[in-house]
Amino acid sequence: MSIFGYAITFGVIAGIVAVIYSVTVTMWVLKHDEGSPKMKEIASAIQEGATAFLNRQYKTVAVVGIAIFVLIFIGGEWIPQFGILTASGFLFGAILSATAGYLGMFNAVRANVRTAEIGKKGVNTALQFAFKGGSVTGLMVLGLGVLGISLFFLVAYHVTGTLKGTIDSLIGFAFGCSLISVFARLGGGIYTKAADVGADLVGKIEAGIPEDDPRNPAVIADQVGDNVGDCAGMAADVFETFAVTIIASMLLAYSIFKNDPHDLMKAIMYPLLLGAIAVFSSIIGVFFVSAPTKEKIMRGLYNGIITTGIISAVIYYFFTMSFMKGVGNYSSLDYYYASLVGLFLTGFIIVITDYFTSTSFSPVKSIAKASTTGHATNIISGLAVSQMSTALPVIAISAAIFLAYYFAGFYGIAIAVSSMLSMAGMIISVDSFGPITDNAGGIAEMGGLPENVRETTDALDAVGNTTKAVTKGYAIGSAALAAIVLFGEYDKLIQAGPVHYIFSISQPNVLIGLFLGAMLPFLFASLAMKAVGRAAGKIVDEVRRQFKEIPGIMEGTAKPEYGKSVDIVTKAAIKEMILPGFIPVAGPIIFGLIMGPQVLGGLLLGTIISGLFVAISMTSGGAAWDNAKKLIERGLYGGKGSPAHQAAVTGDTVGDPYKDTAGPAINPMIKVVNIFTILIIPIVLLLWH
Repeated sequence: MSIFGYAITFGVIAGIVAVIYSVTVTMWVLKHDEGSPKMKEIASAIQEGATAFLNRQYKTVAVVGIAIFVLIFIGGEWIPQFGILTASGFLFGAILSATAGYLGMFNAVRANVRTAEIGKKGVNTALQFAFKGGSVTGLMVLGLGVLGISLFFLVAYHVTGTLKGTIDSLIGFAFGCSLISVFARLGGGIYTKAADVGADLVGKIEAGIPEDDPRNPAVIADQVGDNVGDCAGMAADVFETFAVTIIASMLLAYSIFKNDPHDLMKAIMYPLLLGAIAVFSSIIGVFFVSAPTKEKIMRGLYNGIITTGIISAVIYYFFTMSFMKGVGNYSSLDYYYASLVGLFLTGFIIVITDYFTSTSFSPVKSIAKASTTGHATNIISGLAVSQMSTALPVIAISAAIFLAYYFAGFYGIAIAVSSMLSMAGMIISVDSFGPITDNAGGIAEMGGLPENVRETTDALDAVGNTTKAVTKGYAIGSAALAAIVLFGEYDKLIQAGPVHYIFSISQPNVLIGLFLGAMLPFLFASLAMKAVGRAAGKIVDEVRRQFKEIPGIMEGTAKPEYGKSVDIVTKAAIKEMILPGFIPVAGPIIFGLIMGPQVLGGLLLGTIISGLFVAISMTSGGAAWDNAKKLIERGLYGGKGSPAHQAAVTGDTVGDPYKDTAGPAINPMIKVVNIFTILIIPIVLLLWH
């Protein structure tokens, strides 16, 4: 069997193993008790709301997807890189990305109620159950990525008979993943934060009731939002990040090694095989998650991440030394060192994000302390932390770029980011743990479980806030590296075109592109934030209406109309996601086609740089605001109901669309701009020839 045959076979096997693991654990989760009839009723309402939203969202996005599919298919008449195969790749990538999001939601809304019930057995049991439930999403994302790329590569190679045709069609696959991801992130983010903000402003501040009080008419919508935003949105997001990164690395490998047929196939397959290997190390890592006490929950989660990283590093060594021997101008050890850069960067990003968002360290404590002097000082301190949080991740990413390039050139950067994304299975498992435990706490509150159960779920949820921030930092950091790899491919495509363009900072067109590109993430984030504000306003009005028109709600003698809040926020989120979702597609079309390749190249770099800073500041700052509130709720700085708590609720409300809507959605937005640009490069070069 050839190198191609061995590589594809291993990729398919690894993907199937991940899917089998996910199905097996899902069946294990479903065997556990759902608790009382009241808990089952609450869980059913959450499941119905989440499913209804995703169905409506995907139907809306499908209209856009079908239109793009037709354009790519028809474009094959004039552009060789387009046609039925690229269009099919677009469709396949979109379907897999949507599937990853749907499965993430499906699992989370069933694990949450069971986590609440199993919380009666203590912290460690609940932790291990919730984490294994989350690992279904993590391994499914990684498995679908490896399996999908392997199968499509195999089909495309047999259809075209050439690597060039196969590589061109993979761009369509990547674009399909990206398009679904940006809408999933936006729609889910708008939903979850509109419901959360609406519930907090009226429930906590005006009515003075707890966050998950069943008297709050928006409480079910809030619980649904955790799943469609944090589970479905993140699953689609990181699936897209993984797929686009691997494909970008394969594109770059083809460009660098295409004149050396002996090394070409190995260089193309190596990034994919790193992900395939990580499937097995991630499954092993799941069983190392354990925490004997509440104080060691985060350490228990880190045990799984560290174990996965160490096992991956060991296997990568033996695999790389054999597989990459004699490839290119670098040694096998150089390629291995580049892969280690990606693993170490993952660790650094996790530690840095943990520092800025955990209740254990000074940034969050400083926001909590500032809350004692009012709402304004809480906001000022939170903004300061959000901006400060960008420095260390950017330094770490810059160091990773330098080291990876030093070891193996531009291809070394591709290896580093592929290695970093190979950890996606474990990182998404950690992320999905967060919303599962958050929902579990809400169900425990509404279901009337004993206070000790709520204490257990609160302890898990407090850590879950940090893990969600860690995952977003990881996704954004990897997106920046992936975008750099895509820019490298863009530069090579431009240089191979019929006209030689000088891409230099001294060229006015490049500078114009840099400014326009830097503008896009700010415009995108602004539209996303305004969308949350408008949708949240509708929920605030609805909750106020119910409190006014159904007086028995506060006394517990009347039941709120939960379904109306769910319906309102569903319609609002679907409507509001459309405009910002078109920004990453409209930007390259307007500025690239009209102003030319140099402006387009500058636009790519500007989007990457400003997008990285905006996304990190928003996600870390928002999480810090949230955990500052939770720190006060533990009894510090006045505790619940104090002036400091009221100020912290305001800060958390401001930070919600930062950390769960605009910030994380910039991650797929950056890659949509990049991958769509590579897709339309032939058109731009044709127009400007």
